[in-house]
Amino acid sequence: MKAITIKQPWATLMALGEKRFETRGWQTKHRGELAIHAGKQVDRDACEIPKIKKALARHGYTADNLPTGAVIAIAELKECFGIRRDVLGGVVALEADTRKTHFNTLDKEFAFGWFESGRYAWELAGVQQLPQPIPAKGQLSIWNWEGVQS
Repeated sequence: MKAITIKQPWATLMALGEKRFETRGWQTKHRGELAIHAGKQVDRDACEIPKIKKALARHGYTADNLPTGAVIAIAELKECFGIRRDVLGGVVALEADTRKTHFNTLDKEFAFGWFESGRYAWELAGVQQLPQPIPAKGQLSIWNWEGVQS
């Protein structure tokens, strides 16, 4: 199964269903199952951003108890959108070959990613948090995880 390593707290926000777009500086053609791997690093400053802190707290998490170095969820990568940001209108437009969508910069999703023009938003759906994190060594880019056979 393909996997992606995501720094904490963003990996947990994804696993909890609080975050549905993973923002990256590169696009991918992969679609389908994707394991969400929580990297070993925790951005403690990000955990103090009010919208992130509140979302984590709803599920009993803080910077001190986030799982690291493990696969924590399985999702379906539905689409990879190019990001176009309209700074004056406060709108982020996501555009792909098959469809377009947008949201206001006041949306909590905006606080959970880096939505700058020229970047990419990977839409994940059907996220299933694993009952227990499965230890795994992460990698850069999309990588093959042998922990679960699809």
